[in-house]
Amino acid sequence: MNKKIGVTEAQIGMYVAELDRPWRDTPFLFQGFKITSDEELKQLAKHCKHIYIDTSQGADINPMHAAAGLYGEAPQQTEPESVEPVHLVAEESVKQALDEVHSRTAPAYRDMTTLDEEIQSAREVESKTRHMIYDIMEDVRLGRSINAEGAKQVVGEMTESIVRNPDAMICFSQLKNRDEYTALHSLRVCILALVFGRHLGLPKEGLNVLGIGALLHDVGKMKISTELINKPGKLSKEEFEEIKSHVPLGVEILDVARGIPRAAVDVARFHHERYDGTGYSGGRTGQEISLFGQIGGIVDCYDAITSDRSYHIGMSSHEALRRMYEWRNRNFDPGMIEQFIQCMGVYPIGSLVEMSTGSIGVVATINRTRRLRPKVVMVLTPDKRPFTPVKIVDLYHTPIDDESGHKLEISRVLPAGTHGINPTDYLPLH
Repeated sequence: MNKKIGVTEAQIGMYVAELDRPWRDTPFLFQGFKITSDEELKQLAKHCKHIYIDTSQGADINPMHAAAGLYGEAPQQTEPESVEPVHLVAEESVKQALDEVHSRTAPAYRDMTTLDEEIQSAREVESKTRHMIYDIMEDVRLGRSINAEGAKQVVGEMTESIVRNPDAMICFSQLKNRDEYTALHSLRVCILALVFGRHLGLPKEGLNVLGIGALLHDVGKMKISTELINKPGKLSKEEFEEIKSHVPLGVEILDVARGIPRAAVDVARFHHERYDGTGYSGGRTGQEISLFGQIGGIVDCYDAITSDRSYHIGMSSHEALRRMYEWRNRNFDPGMIEQFIQCMGVYPIGSLVEMSTGSIGVVATINRTRRLRPKVVMVLTPDKRPFTPVKIVDLYHTPIDDESGHKLEISRVLPAGTHGINPTDYLPLH
């Protein structure tokens, strides 16, 4: 049963079933959630005067607060003068990382450049890193030592770009080629891990270590035949065991490599472990999987299920996030998955979307405070004719369509290829 209370009476442990305004006008990701932090209480107070709680799914109102009045004004929130210092380190637990995120009153990083300003630098870094990962994988295949210094250099440059503005590198994570999956997957996992680490507030030194581990997390696959890795049919039990061996093989290669930080190896060691212990190779559970290991597992899974392979067609980013949210508590720490969705946006960059007017567009950048209102490259008009030229609409600043006068918002996500549209054609990649 839902109960109406004043927002000042909200407490940690309550389940928020309804708001006094549309969900899409607030920063909350999900319609219905349990309050777990002071930050969520602050956000509720900032956006609502009253809420409806479901006492069958969470705590009831404290009787001591009941006399305070139902419609107390929300306290005024002031913008902090400066970003709070970040103290996350590679060895911190997932719980510590999430506690740090929830206690933060401002983002750990603020964008220093626009997408347009950052894209050229990101393009150069992506190209350099792409060549580096090919060289490293060839060295591993031939039994040569890993170029750790080269890996550190390109990861360092990628980190700097992502700290300035992550959207540019995220655009390049949309570039996929099924025939070059292992190398490009490693590059994309590195980008995604760094973007997620930035969102969590890892300091630059932590991001650099995380990025090295993410870039090299699949080096063990260089010791397995390409035919088996790309086999289109169902694997036999023996074949699957051989595929799984890429984890210990990769850990062994990185453990003996000079200059690879110990914490970076955790990405390779744990990226196939799962929260409930059903992963491999060690059957680790929950907090037994390190922070870097859990980040690696989440971004590795996300890129894998959104990519075309010889044995499956990749799903949309939006659908992948929805599925991964369903897999929380089983495959992934629920708090980490919620943070990953916040990081990527409800409509990730590159999503093909249909607008409320019937027009078709591609999400170009996300809005880090209003995730339902990103910038969209408008591709097709409501009658499905090309926009000439295409135009970019910022849904945060342009809530009304300037031609029809109707409210302009995203109504649904479409599979890539719908209407013959390749979303990467409308991202600034070339």
